[in-house]
Amino acid sequence: MVVGLRHFTDRDGGGAGEPVLDAGSGEELMHVQPGVSIALANRPPESPGTLYISTKQVMWLSDVDRAKGYAVDFLSLSLHAISRDPEAYSSPCIYTQIETEADEDESEGSDAEGDQIFDLTKITEMRLIPTDPSQLDTLFQIFCECAELNPEPIEEDGEEHNWVFNADQIENQDAEGEDSEWNFSHNPTNTIGHSNGNHDLAQSVLELQINDQRFEDAEEMEHESHRSNDERSPSA
Repeated sequence: MVVGLRHFTDRDGGGAGEPVLDAGSGEELMHVQPGVSIALANRPPESPGTLYISTKQVMWLSDVDRAKGYAVDFLSLSLHAISRDPEAYSSPCIYTQIETEADEDESEGSDAEGDQIFDLTKITEMRLIPTDPSQLDTLFQIFCECAELNPEPIEEDGEEHNWVFNADQIENQDAEGEDSEWNFSHNPTNTIGHSNGNHDLAQSVLELQINDQRFEDAEEMEHESHRSNDERSPSA
């Protein structure tokens, strides 16, 4: 399930300190960067706050309004990059794209009459703008390291249909008969077939293997026949 951007205001010290982390899941704070503004979608940047990067998520907390903050899990970030092109954005920043389940037809982050309450589930872009642009490279490196700690989960349904098999297994299967069930190896070495649920491909590879053997046998028999005829024919 895609979580996307969400409101976040959980702070230590009675709401005045650092964000509360999920220590039970092993979440640890990796970096703290003060003096960072945040711009969501096409909205103007918020007043500078403090950026917190943990092993699980990116959190921004306002320094002006203690009740304002945002967070997004690394699993919901599909892209992050350094933007220094003034034509792309007026200030150097970390640009991120956020996965969302919101309908694409709905306007992104729209609000009425300048109302500060808007639907975060529709936000697909976030920019983090440090007051000191020299920190961009450091922030980008931290983003990369934490993204590697949060790889995309593998769906179980996909694993059930994955198959890998090798030549020895095909030969053994052919000897056991057509009614036997497949025994596939998950060892990716020495493989001749790999598919996600495409059993037609499995059959094609099997037929290719069998046909190759038949062609080899036919060529060998033909070669033996020619040699026998040569031996029987009288010499000139």
